[in-house]
Amino acid sequence: MSDDDRSPEEEFQELLRGLLGEGGSLGPEQLERLSGMGVDPAMLQQVMRHLQGAFAGGGEGGIDWGATRTQALHLANKDGHGISSGDRQDFSEAFALATLWLSEATAISDLTTAPRALTRGAWVEATLPVWQEMAEPVATSIADALTAALESQAPEEMQGMIAGAGRLMRTVGGSLFAAQLGAVIGKLSLEVVSGGDVGIPLMPDGEAAILPQNFADFGRDLEIDDDQLALSLAARELAHARLFRHARWLRLHVISQVTDFARGIHVDTDALEGLASRFDPSEPEELRRALESGVLLPQRSEAQTAALTRLEHLLATIEGWVDVVAADATNRLPSAGRISEAVRRRRAVGGPAEQAMASLVGLELRPRRLREAAAMWRAITDAVGRDARDSLWDYPDLMPTPDDVDDPTGIIARLQARARGEAPERDEMDDALEALLASAADDAGSETDTATDADGATGSSGGHEPTDDGPAGPRPV
Repeated sequence: MSDDDRSPEEEFQELLRGLLGEGGSLGPEQLERLSGMGVDPAMLQQVMRHLQGAFAGGGEGGIDWGATRTQALHLANKDGHGISSGDRQDFSEAFALATLWLSEATAISDLTTAPRALTRGAWVEATLPVWQEMAEPVATSIADALTAALESQAPEEMQGMIAGAGRLMRTVGGSLFAAQLGAVIGKLSLEVVSGGDVGIPLMPDGEAAILPQNFADFGRDLEIDDDQLALSLAARELAHARLFRHARWLRLHVISQVTDFARGIHVDTDALEGLASRFDPSEPEELRRALESGVLLPQRSEAQTAALTRLEHLLATIEGWVDVVAADATNRLPSAGRISEAVRRRRAVGGPAEQAMASLVGLELRPRRLREAAAMWRAITDAVGRDARDSLWDYPDLMPTPDDVDDPTGIIARLQARARGEAPERDEMDDALEALLASAADDAGSETDTATDADGATGSSGGHEPTDDGPAGPRPV
């Protein structure tokens, strides 16, 4: 087949194959052909640089999460400092003592995996799978929106080319987002003090950790003895890890609510098309700034707002419990109250990297009612004790509701009634479930009656079935 016989799609795909090969670049002949197609060669060459790595191994067009890991580790390991043996020993001792104290404050059992001191890079490696799971719906949305924007702006004669390169375009959008996510995670690794510092279960199930490299920054302006600070943070981290190990359903519950929110995100195509129309390949920072600022994410929908409210309640309930249990475990420390207050303020405000995460995925991981939730757990503890309080984590349907946070007297009364062996009061859920079961039973009874009537209609007047040998009669015994 001669060059003149090739379709535009085949010609464009041949160009892409050449560009994506090892050392692929735009030569004079390719520049001329691209100009004839109406493609900006400078922009395409920059795109190819992003794609060459992703497709060198014959990728399937998915999100290149390797870019997230590379960028995050680059920032996390930039200072090159590790953890001294003295720091490891200090935090090992803090964890050991905090474990003993925590066992007095909660009925939830100890961890089976020893807590550890992590470097920033090790924290990135340990938490990256959860970040990826939460961000994937947003990355997919951005990749889809980029493809749609290109299709809507491309001339009619180029539609076939764009459609043929759809897999590549999705990879461009996904890879750009993945790299930006890596930058945010890398910056976050410079701020977090422990595995549960962000509030969600980032660490593998049943694991607790502290980052000594960030510990000094946390306590710099508090004027509190390092030993007290280490004990208090160790107790909080252990309480957080114990809770998620005990309530196996809780981890999936939190992650599901985060991803449900993220799946509702749709990129603002008008903003994306506007960015594409003025995009200058010599100034790639504009795209990075757009992703980081959140300008591509439109205002939340009503469904997303409701999902965020549920998530905030769940995070506040978790961290309120951690706050109360850790306070009881460390009440021997003279500065325990000041440390708890510092932690609460830090979670309420959030650091720069956490704010960047909110802009990137549209989600703020903040327990906005932490103080109210902690007050609820304190009231429950005072009224029924730690064992009854901690039993609320056994099943999802026992969890405190937002109404319980507003007024804990109802949940306290239920716990006290259960302790006396009384049946719990009926609520709307009980009534609805009973009505559903009754309706199902009625339907089943109707089907049985219909089947019985049908059997009677097909039998003879004597109730005996005819045989092949003659008229109906009694069957031999």
